[in-house]
Amino acid sequence: MSDNALDEILEFHWMMDMLQTVDVGIVVLNRKFEVKVWNGFMEAHSGLLPSDTRDKSLFSLFPDISEAWFERKAKAVFELRTRAFVTWEQRPYLFKFRNFRPITGSEPFMYQNIALSALVSATGSVDHICMMVYDMTDAASAKKQLLALQVKQSEQESTTHKNK
Repeated sequence: MSDNALDEILEFHWMMDMLQTVDVGIVVLNRKFEVKVWNGFMEAHSGLLPSDTRDKSLFSLFPDISEAWFERKAKAVFELRTRAFVTWEQRPYLFKFRNFRPITGSEPFMYQNIALSALVSATGSVDHICMMVYDMTDAASAKKQLLALQVKQSEQESTTHKNK
């Protein structure tokens, strides 16, 4: 084996390790919405092993996901090769994962931002998309607390003005 081939194998290995350990969910789906990649983040939060998800429909694994809505969202990614996004403000979560911070966190589930990207093959076709799932629970909780404080402050100011 040449040094170049060995270097490529070693690089592939650490890239795969990175995909498994990054603190972001990574799911690769084909055009039938069958799972092809399910990384460690998704495994840890869903309790499903990659072998449990591989080649299975995302909608059979997670029946709460609206098939029509998600297919519309993904269509532009497949056809136009554009990115698509879902923020926790639009939809609190795609995957209803429990919040893993039961002591410091006040939220029962993980708030998520989702990014969908086209994966262009060596032939130039787009047969797969990559879904990245970001845990936004801390940011969502902080924003909710800030809004609650603003409402409380506004109510106090309103009461103070009425009493004058």
